[in-house]
Amino acid sequence: MSTVETTAPIVGLTEDAVVEIKRLQQIQGTEEVPFRLGVKDGGCSGLSYTMNFDNNITAEDTTYEIAGIKIVVDQKSATYLQGTTLDYKKTLVMTGFTFINPNAEKSCGCGESFATK
Repeated sequence: MSTVETTAPIVGLTEDAVVEIKRLQQIQGTEEVPFRLGVKDGGCSGLSYTMNFDNNITAEDTTYEIAGIKIVVDQKSATYLQGTTLDYKKTLVMTGFTFINPNAEKSCGCGESFATK
């Protein structure tokens, strides 16, 4: 079985997120490695976001491309992440990726975990 290829993104990327992902790919030498986004059980709100560069693509994964970055999301995560936007912020008090998730009913103060309805 092959992965599901789609043109409709599950998670969108802001311009700042694209720039940072490409910078990380260049630093780590992972320019051709897909960027996996997902969720896992845990965190103070119930679910935690995950992201990493991952060559291990399975039949349950959906893949698509944004600005030359191959994105991978597994089926379970897609349910929780549909319509989410990944942003990257660099301010005096915080630097890092942030998830703007319309499915999140509540999230913890650090923004790394969330719960849905």
